[in-house]
Amino acid sequence: MLGLIKTYLNVEVLNFKKLNGYDNANYLIETKEGKFIFKTYPYSEKTFDLLQTETDILHSLHHKFNGRIPNPVPFEDGLYVKLMEWDGQKFIGRLLTFLEGEFFGKLNPEAADYQGLGRFLAELDLELGKKSSYVLESRKWEWDLQYLELIGKYIGDIPSAKNRSTVKYFLQQYEEIVRPALPHLRKSIIYNDANEWNVMLNLDNQVSLIDFGDLAYTPLINELAVAMTYAAYDKEDYLQPCLELLQAYHGILPLEEKELALLYYLIAGRLCISVCNAAHARKADPGNTYASISEDNAWKMLYAWLKINPIAAEHAFRLAVGLSPRPIKTLDESLSYRHQYLSKILSVSYSKPIHMERAAFQYMYDAQGNAFLDAYNNIPHVGHSHPKVVDAGQRQMAKLNTNTRYLYDLLPQYAEKLLAKFPPSLNRVFFVNSGSAASDLAIRMAKWYTQREGVAVIEHGYHGNTQISIDISDYKFSNPKGQGQKDYILKVPIPDAYRGKYAGAEYPGSAYAKEAAKLMDGFTWPIAAFIAEPIVGCGGQVPLAQGYLQEVYSAVRERAGLCISDEVQTGFGRVGDYFWGFEQHGVVPDMVILGKPMGNGHPMGAVVCTQEIAASFEKGVEFFSSFGGNPVSCAIGLAVLEIIEEEGLQENAKIVGNYYKSLFEELQQQHKCIGNVRGSGLFLGVDLVKPGTKEEDEQLAKWIKNQLRGKYILISTDGPKDSVLKTKPPLIFTKENALQVVEEMERILYDLER
Repeated sequence: MLGLIKTYLNVEVLNFKKLNGYDNANYLIETKEGKFIFKTYPYSEKTFDLLQTETDILHSLHHKFNGRIPNPVPFEDGLYVKLMEWDGQKFIGRLLTFLEGEFFGKLNPEAADYQGLGRFLAELDLELGKKSSYVLESRKWEWDLQYLELIGKYIGDIPSAKNRSTVKYFLQQYEEIVRPALPHLRKSIIYNDANEWNVMLNLDNQVSLIDFGDLAYTPLINELAVAMTYAAYDKEDYLQPCLELLQAYHGILPLEEKELALLYYLIAGRLCISVCNAAHARKADPGNTYASISEDNAWKMLYAWLKINPIAAEHAFRLAVGLSPRPIKTLDESLSYRHQYLSKILSVSYSKPIHMERAAFQYMYDAQGNAFLDAYNNIPHVGHSHPKVVDAGQRQMAKLNTNTRYLYDLLPQYAEKLLAKFPPSLNRVFFVNSGSAASDLAIRMAKWYTQREGVAVIEHGYHGNTQISIDISDYKFSNPKGQGQKDYILKVPIPDAYRGKYAGAEYPGSAYAKEAAKLMDGFTWPIAAFIAEPIVGCGGQVPLAQGYLQEVYSAVRERAGLCISDEVQTGFGRVGDYFWGFEQHGVVPDMVILGKPMGNGHPMGAVVCTQEIAASFEKGVEFFSSFGGNPVSCAIGLAVLEIIEEEGLQENAKIVGNYYKSLFEELQQQHKCIGNVRGSGLFLGVDLVKPGTKEEDEQLAKWIKNQLRGKYILISTDGPKDSVLKTKPPLIFTKENALQVVEEMERILYDLER
């Protein structure tokens, strides 16, 4: 390359050094006349036109920003952009002045530096806004935020499925929120690349810029989005440098409210562009470390960005430019509005309710701008608004949604994928719309198959809100306001190894099972079915005592009944070690009830059973569900199963769940108010007691739950006396999230004790 330089520059080169470059080769050249930057590019007509446009713009800016931007230098023939040949290859060459100074990447910029950058970018954009270029207006490439969709082709180059999902989430948010606004935004030529290795303080301590190769004709607000991204992504406080930049820029070139409303998503978009291009560059050219120099910081900020409520970010941006936050309903107004049309029997969580607006993965965002860590909701099994689930539903809804009276391959495809997760004997599935409907159907099928009416249920069990599912839910029918126990229902004691009749026995599971068998023998109605959750959620996250299910299932089958496992809460990998809760107990039920997590919030439910039971049911009245197993539900269900596999969420539930439980157990050693820590995977309960006893402390549980809500952590309580903290978060929960929950709980307990 030195030969090429000497050939075309025709000057004495005193020193020569190759510099970092993304997709072109750059060289620092020292001559008697001074220092210059020599840049070469692979030849194409498109690149030649772009470089000529960039040169023309730099010339036009020279009078106002001399010494703060590079100036084009002509070759001997007077050309500024020149076609060159070397070793049989064509190149395009350019020569620019060299700017002396220190890059922001080597400094520790202060607020004044970011304010200076904001002012300079605004001044620059005022000048660029006067220019026009058909070349830039027709340019469409992946470093321009208005064409964010172009990075989609690089997402597959990101090794981690979790990381890919995070990028896809923000791309979906962009399409929903930013894309419709684009036609209404001011457009201009902008600099478009104010990163820390393009921004410097020159010898006069002025903010300066190099490398105008990313010039774009795009919405003006993208200038700030790019600059704010790079100002923030290596900081602890991501918003502060953004606000310094924003305020200074606005002081010179005022922004519009509709532009400020998009900044949160545009910044996320720029981070996605950065990580996708870095992943692609690493795959295409593993030796080019410059292309991925900012990747780690970008990923770190992208995940931290999820913790920021978009409303809070917009409020901060508005305040920085002197605008008031957007008006929002108070909680009282929201509650009053709700009660105008809905019964108060539809309860709300927490002493101070939460008005939710949006959610992403393990975070939920309220209307007031707060971001909550969701350590409670097991319905968004693979995470709130998971992009693969959203995409599956949207695409299928646009294609076909009908009932099961028509043939469509998604139904058997999903059934096949789902049943592959079960033991071979469980090989038939009936789809409905909820766990409640599944409970209802399972009891109906069991009664038909056995020609019996009796149903054995576990104390404190809950199986849904239909009439039959309420009939079999002690949690409902034994409530002081409940309808009471039906005569065909047999209630057996909850096999609680911590608190209960046989808690102190050597083999409590066996003792409870023997009592259940005796109760069945003495019951008026022959038993059609026994139904139980592997971990009794409403009982206080109580795992069935070891050995219990094996003995009870044997007893039920000896009496010609069917065994039903309610996996609505424990299924789909939540318990960690196993995909289904019944597997923990070494049993295979005759029927399994599914619900909540199978659709990640989309209403789905199912009954899985043996071929023999299904064949028996076929002899009765036709079964039909208008929406059960519809194409949209099947597409969503498939997406959930694929995400669990792709992102290793069952393994994550095991690893994070074990860590989470160990943290609670450590806390238990320090605080006598924690009587028991139980559960497995990401399905845990913390039993709160009055110190020195096993007496439930419901007031403490309520206090901690609401105190955690004040710390922006969602957790709930359950159990017969509402004294057990229950945590069953989305399976993408991390160790960092678990530690946050337990550390906040620890502070609450210490404050209370003091």
